[in-house]
Formats: sequence, C-alpha cells, structure tokens
Amino acid sequence: MYDKTALVALMRAKALRFGDFVLTSGRRASYYLDAKQVTLDPEGARLVAGGLLELLAKGEWPDAIGGMSIGADPITASVVVLSAIQGRPLRGFMVRKEPKGHGTGQYIEGPVQPGDRVAIVEDVVTTGGSGLQAIERAESYGLKVIRVLAIVDRMEGGTEAFSQRGYRLESLLTIQDFGIEPPTPPQNS
Repeated sequence: MYDKTALVALMRAKALRFGDFVLTSGRRASYYLDAKQVTLDPEGARLVAGGLLELLAKGEWPDAIGGMSIGADPITASVVVLSAIQGRPLRGFMVRKEPKGHGTGQYIEGPVQPGDRVAIVEDVVTTGGSGLQAIERAESYGLKVIRVLAIVDRMEGGTEAFSQRGYRLESLLTIQDFGIEPPTPPQNS
C-alpha cells in the first residue's frame, strides 16, 4: 500500500517550495513543506495513510490516532478510513488549539475516553512544539500517548525535543529524502 518513492515525488511536486519563509516555530527557512497540498489530495491521503499504518504495525497498536488541528485532521481522517478498510480500525480525535467556547469547553474532540492508548500525528515536524502541545493536552484529558508519528521530519530539533520528554518520533520521510541537508547545529565554544 505504501510507496515511499511515490510520496516523495508527490511531496516534491505539490508541497515543497523554495524561498524565504517563517515557520510556525518562528524560525526562518529557505524551504517550506505545505503538507496539506498532499494530505488533502486523494493519492496523497492514500499514500500517507498507508505509510502511517505500516509504521503503526511495527510497534504497539493504539486505540486511536489524532493530533493538533488543522494539520493533523486530514491525516487522522485518512488513517481512520484506511484502518477500517484494512480490518484493523482505529478511532480518530482532534486536539483543538483553543478550548471549545461552548458546550463542554474541551480541547479534545472525538470518540476517545480517558485511558485510551493513542498515537499523536503531525504533518511536518520542525522543533516539535505542536506535537508536544498535542501530547500535553491529550494526557491532560487522560489519554495515554504511546506513539508519535509524522509525515516529514525537518531534522531541526523535533526528534530531540520528543526524546527529552520520553517519546520517540517516527516519520515517513526526512528532508534528506528531498536532497536537503539539515542545518548544522551551532558549535559550543
């Protein structure tokens, strides 16, 4: 189901842009990966969901998958659908940036309950800030985060940030798959 070469080609054609960009983390970058151009594309959604389900099958299987809205929403939806088609259904959930202003006023939406084992998913990881915020909110709700997944790791500190908190980031791709080398860490003198 998952074809890494096809996902790299699709990301390169639809998501990868070069120029001067400011990332969510506040960092400046010479390239930008607009993953929603792929996760909202039918072939891209299939490739991403297939790849993430293959990653999940190599470790502890969660009860549900989700992440920070809006980036994780199409990923979650495609994984949930494909998991049901494959006969190993996962539930999905969303983590709000702001609590709901009415009703229950919660950060977590979806058919999950405290105690459920979950995977957090992101589209592109730079410093890991969004994923760590999603983990914090999921755990505050009572979910047990057992996996952290991404489509692309920019290799700019996200892996280390998750590791420092006891999580291992698993990604389908890194920027090296596009021929881009990660920045060199500053030298300590």
